Amino acid sequence: MSRDLSPQELDHVLPSLADPRPIDSEPREREPGRSTATSRTPRHAPERFSRDRLREIRFERGRALASRQGSSYQLSESQIRTIIELGKFRVISRHDLAQHVYGGEPERADRDIENLIRKRVVRKGVFGGPEASPRELLTLTNTGRELLRTNGLVSRSQAVYAGVVRPREVNHDADLYRLYQKEAARIEHQGGWNLRVILECELKEKIHNDIARLGAAARSEIAAWHGLRVVGNKIPVPDLRIEYETQDGELAHLDLELVTEHYGGRHTADKVRAGFSLYTPHGEASRFRRVLGARGMTPDILSL
Repeated sequence: MSRDLSPQELDHVLPSLADPRPIDSEPREREPGRSTATSRTPRHAPERFSRDRLREIRFERGRALASRQGSSYQLSESQIRTIIELGKFRVISRHDLAQHVYGGEPERADRDIENLIRKRVVRKGVFGGPEASPRELLTLTNTGRELLRTNGLVSRSQAVYAGVVRPREVNHDADLYRLYQKEAARIEHQGGWNLRVILECELKEKIHNDIARLGAAARSEIAAWHGLRVVGNKIPVPDLRIEYETQDGELAHLDLELVTEHYGGRHTADKVRAGFSLYTPHGEASRFRRVLGARGMTPDILSL
């Protein structure tokens, strides 16, 4: 669940951002006073990395990966794809990985995942899911994250993560992977490509850094640089941003929010005013439509 940035918070960096910072990420300068629309992000073109890059990995890096300490890890193509996905999203359920990386073949997924756990590249944990049913969630270890960077398996512009930072919200965060799969398929169907995942913590950190440099009085301008809006004297930040290139070669983005039963009416309404696309798990879309309808809002709310 994302939390908006208030003016009082913008003068310092949240302590929880220290661990999830992307490693080996290079700072990017922005032009002061430059405004961006919410659906376009004309800042920098990320390194081209999509299915073409995965084909390179298939032939060049499908066997052995080296760590900075000189250790060698024998990984298959599907295991490499798994650690790439975990690095980008931080936490994913075993079931969702089996569906989207292994084509719905849980036995093949289990063999790969258990192998990665034995190698201490991946860590698993069991959490209470919907209706208190157990749910196995996966994340990278620091070794797994380091393998991604050392072997150039992801673009330098793509943040990669290891470990769980928000245990109480881990189920919400894991569901972002399914949300991404739905919207990524639609973007690619419309000709979009070179998709990049930007999680809430990465975007918040960039905003904090700009505020620390320019001051809270510049929040409207800073929000515009990041393709965001100021709503009620705050900067709402989405749970997930998908940045991509259009058929015309323009850089665009889509901001997504996964609203849950913990969202109040005002909080949800602020997300609508911010221009985010809303999803909800567990068939709660009709309830949120009623809540927002009472405020004169009729946004599309989709179910996972």
